[in-house]
Amino acid sequence: MSQLKHLLSSSDLSREAAIEILDVAEEMSGVNNRDIKKLPTLRGKTVVNLFFEDSTRTRISFELAEKRLSADVINFSAKGSSVSKGESLKDTAQTLEAMGADAVVIRHHASGAANVLAHSGWINGAIINAGDGTHEHPTQALLDAFTIRRRIHGGSIGGSKGKGLDGLKIAIVGDVLHSRVARSNLLLLNTLGAEVHLVAPPTLVPANSGDWQAKIHFDFDQVLNEVKPDAVMMLRVQAERMNASYFPSEREYSRVWGMNADRLAMLKPDALLMHPGPMNRGLEITAVAADSKNSTVLEQVANGVSVRMAVLYQLLSGERTTIDA
Repeated sequence: MSQLKHLLSSSDLSREAAIEILDVAEEMSGVNNRDIKKLPTLRGKTVVNLFFEDSTRTRISFELAEKRLSADVINFSAKGSSVSKGESLKDTAQTLEAMGADAVVIRHHASGAANVLAHSGWINGAIINAGDGTHEHPTQALLDAFTIRRRIHGGSIGGSKGKGLDGLKIAIVGDVLHSRVARSNLLLLNTLGAEVHLVAPPTLVPANSGDWQAKIHFDFDQVLNEVKPDAVMMLRVQAERMNASYFPSEREYSRVWGMNADRLAMLKPDALLMHPGPMNRGLEITAVAADSKNSTVLEQVANGVSVRMAVLYQLLSGERTTIDA
């Protein structure tokens, strides 16, 4: 695989590159199951977690991945920093460059912020997009693909290596309009050979969705009955990004678009029920569904560490071709 410089979008990844990251994540998963969960791979490298938006799962997952690869980790939060005093992204980036950052993991409220940082010349290190506005979240898409691949191919380490998601039917349901997770997943799932179905109220489907490589539906029950998806990804309703009324009420949304006990019973027995978190229990998903045997929510969190270790390894390990013991 050609050496990646940055990971800004799922579109940065060819099928070969995406499968290679998933395969490396399989090996990293083995490391995470050992008594000593540590590799010397990134010893001497400095990775900065630059978060302008609140995050729990993504930030902790990246930090854990970095530390398990023996990198020096700097956590930078906009709150309580010079950013809250008016410092620009440029000034912040140049400060990190002066400190010798080898990689910057950035989450930002503005779509395109990671791309600006990567191509501005302000910083020479690798840039990893950990979520930019309503644009993309590529490592979430990778961990979702990793979770699907392992479940579909038996869950054993190595059992799914070298494989894509060819022929699988994946339904992405809910607030597609505001979801960077949906965009990144759509791109990556297409690259890996899956058939993507977007299911949402008409008000929560992007205006340009006709250009997307996906089938668009407005009837959730019909999709469950007729498409019979292998995996259903429920999206969080992002009320904080809504400046208008996109649906009549939370109760109505839950009734028509939520994953509840009745819809759970409509799934194929081995279908995966996914959610990127945090979940609005009782809105887009009920507790019964979230805690069911079909649910992969906790697996996704655990797999996120392995996948982010793999991304960091691919970006920062140079010419190394095997994982250090």
